[in-house]
Amino acid sequence: MSALSELIVKRLDGSWADSAKADLERFARERYGAKWDKKIQIRVNGETNEDAAPFAAFIPAGQPKSGPYGGMSFVIFPSKDAPALICLGIGTNGLSPDEQALSRPGHARKVLAISRWLSHLARKDITWAKPDPVRIDLGMPKYVSGRLNNYKTATDKYEKVLYAMFISDDPAALSLIEKGAHTFCDVFAEERGLEPLTPFQPEKKAATDEWVSKAMPNTTEAEVSALLNLRRFVIIEGPPGTGKTRLAEKLITGPYEGKGASIQFHPGTTYETFIGGLAPSQGANNTGLQFTPRRGHLMDAAAEASKNPDKNYLLHIDEINRADLAKVLGEAIFLFEPTEPDREIKVFHDFGVPFDKKVKLPGNLHILGTMNSADRSIAILDIAVRRRFSFISLWPDVNVLQSMGASQRMKDAFQRLFFIFMEEATNEAFSLMPGHAYFLDGGSNTKSILNAGLKPLLNEYLLQGYVSGFSDSIRAYIEWLDLTE
Repeated sequence: MSALSELIVKRLDGSWADSAKADLERFARERYGAKWDKKIQIRVNGETNEDAAPFAAFIPAGQPKSGPYGGMSFVIFPSKDAPALICLGIGTNGLSPDEQALSRPGHARKVLAISRWLSHLARKDITWAKPDPVRIDLGMPKYVSGRLNNYKTATDKYEKVLYAMFISDDPAALSLIEKGAHTFCDVFAEERGLEPLTPFQPEKKAATDEWVSKAMPNTTEAEVSALLNLRRFVIIEGPPGTGKTRLAEKLITGPYEGKGASIQFHPGTTYETFIGGLAPSQGANNTGLQFTPRRGHLMDAAAEASKNPDKNYLLHIDEINRADLAKVLGEAIFLFEPTEPDREIKVFHDFGVPFDKKVKLPGNLHILGTMNSADRSIAILDIAVRRRFSFISLWPDVNVLQSMGASQRMKDAFQRLFFIFMEEATNEAFSLMPGHAYFLDGGSNTKSILNAGLKPLLNEYLLQGYVSGFSDSIRAYIEWLDLTE
């Protein structure tokens, strides 16, 4: 057990403050080296009167020895009845000297990912993180502060300047307490330019590998299938190369037992090709061309689904946002209500059995759209369309590289690029992180695969200005790809 963990599980008493200072000094020296005090300093408030909010904290070096301080801090609040509350916070003197670090999207993104990871490990909601750390005008949500009765004086006094917290109310869960405390403390230390010493690097790397997966949550085939069964109309969105189309194809061959079809939208897709309309056909007795009603993809899928009402049928629409969906659907948008399969519309032409002059989507017809979040050349889906579909994101997944036998260089290339996006991208640009498919090499032909796929994509991002806020980092990454074998 580290000195920090020992301090966290200690109960508040008259000797706690002296013990806290000694334990934090020992932990900092052992984990970050003898020169730790050049970057950080220790602040301890050991008051124990009824209205006091005792704490022990690592704060930026150069702060006053007492009174208000500024910048980021790693702080723990002890209790007489439970292990300490572990937090990241901002001094009551304001953001300085950490304005840039605290306002960087990557910092908030990292803390949110760590919070999700810790909750996942405990299988209950034991963490909270503020989406924007610099919003010191906002306090904790009531559902969070209401669970912190053991630390009420601390949260009443400091809730607006705390932006992440970890509830360690079970001393038996020592391994989880230590993981959470060390990871939060490493986040603070990293912003001060401190890294754990060599013996602690494997621990940090293992924790980082785990919480990184929570920065981009995995979406499984089972989750998409369950959502389709619940809502019928679903759109998967995500960066290029995340396997959206492949997942849709696996659903058709798997849960839908081959009962389905895939089509692709493009700028030339119309109401007539998707819903139905008049189309030229050969007239009787070779009398020339005539126009007759022809069903579109949606009516074809509805007809197929109607043949076997006991089995679900999946229509997959690839690149669903490449067409003007509001125009393509027309009045048929009325049919897209997940809980009302009996809706129908009248059409001008007779399309034959089972429609005649009415169109209805049977309850066993499911529709799955896939769309590329990196394609900025097309319009955003309008609100009426979005309301009728459930949306789910598919993110790059490092675990796929492991399962598909990617080379170590590919894994390194993925992680290096991921951390560039993680640390520097705005929320909008973060959705452009290239998917794992760009890093699959089967253990060979690594350089040619990167040159043919990933590099052109990144160069296109640069050309279009999609990564303008961190273009130098992307260019440096491309140079690294060229220099490594």
